[in-house]
Amino acid sequence: MTHRPDVSIIPFGGKVPQIHPDAFIAPGCRIIGDVTIEAGASIWYNCVIRADVNRVVIGARTNVQDGSVIHCDSAKPGRPEGFPTLIGEDVLIGHLAMVHGCILHDRAFVGLGAIVMDGTVIESDGMLAAGAMLTPGKRLPARQLWSGRPASYMRDLNDEAIAEMQRGVAHYVLNGRAHAEAVHAEAANAEPFRGPAQG
Repeated sequence: MTHRPDVSIIPFGGKVPQIHPDAFIAPGCRIIGDVTIEAGASIWYNCVIRADVNRVVIGARTNVQDGSVIHCDSAKPGRPEGFPTLIGEDVLIGHLAMVHGCILHDRAFVGLGAIVMDGTVIESDGMLAAGAMLTPGKRLPARQLWSGRPASYMRDLNDEAIAEMQRGVAHYVLNGRAHAEAVHAEAANAEPFRGPAQG
């Protein structure tokens, strides 16, 4: 397994997180249980991904920005499969987002501090604005922007808005590689801790 300084990768319930060697996992992250993270994904500083009661999948080149929390939901009466969190490829998830028991299709966007709740779906190229809350069971259609608490339709997204989101994905793939190099260089140069001086 790739060495990842100050990252907790914790098996739970017989499930071990599966992380592609090419994914960037920043210091401070805690990844627990039935988690799959694909190639080129980046999980930024101090994120928590907890798959203790269901599974979490994060697709290739998706980024989960600093301080975000991703969880899932367990089986319930009438829903024995519960709500896994299934995140596609090329998804942007902004800082301090909460993503819980939902499906984010390829190229979905979750803004800064937004909340995505159980049973929701954001379709491809759909955007949930910063600070918005997508309430349980709602479906945000492709190429739409939703905003507010609770979130509702604001407008359709044009081609330039879609292209801007994809430029953001490409930026995070490259930035993740640069941060991985910086983290590993820092770890290699760090002085080992020897405890307090004696005497």
